[in-house]
Amino acid sequence: MTHTISPQERAQKSADAMWADDRASQHLGFSIERVGPGEAVLAWTIDEHHANGHGICHGGFIFALADSAFAFACNSHNAVTVAQHNSITYVAPGRVGDRLIAEAREISRTGRSGITDVTVRREDRTVLAHFRGHSRTIGGQLFEESEAGREGGRTNT
Repeated sequence: MTHTISPQERAQKSADAMWADDRASQHLGFSIERVGPGEAVLAWTIDEHHANGHGICHGGFIFALADSAFAFACNSHNAVTVAQHNSITYVAPGRVGDRLIAEAREISRTGRSGITDVTVRREDRTVLAHFRGHSRTIGGQLFEESEAGREGGRTNT
């Protein structure tokens, strides 16, 4: 009898497998707060060396946080998925000492293509940025799982 894992278990195992090799997110000090099917929440605190010439957080670091949350969300189905196109709109600055929360939510997944929205906020819920990521599934799994255990290769979200 084949054991079918739940979508939540699949998302957690996928995140664990990705995190083990995600040197960039680890080096930047990001932390995974939670994951679920098509969802991920990452957090990070802005340090002095993240500030630009205006004394605010360099946008590239905020983009990196949003991009990592996007990656964990769109890989939560145990299908290797990469970014195809991403964009970000900054609406407020981040400051040294701010703890940022990036909340990613998959809004569309059809065939090999997906769209995931990420909102980056400070802990006080002030929105700093809106990010939209377009993903492409390229084949392969993050961890070994039988096709029978993958509900025919699709997770209902």
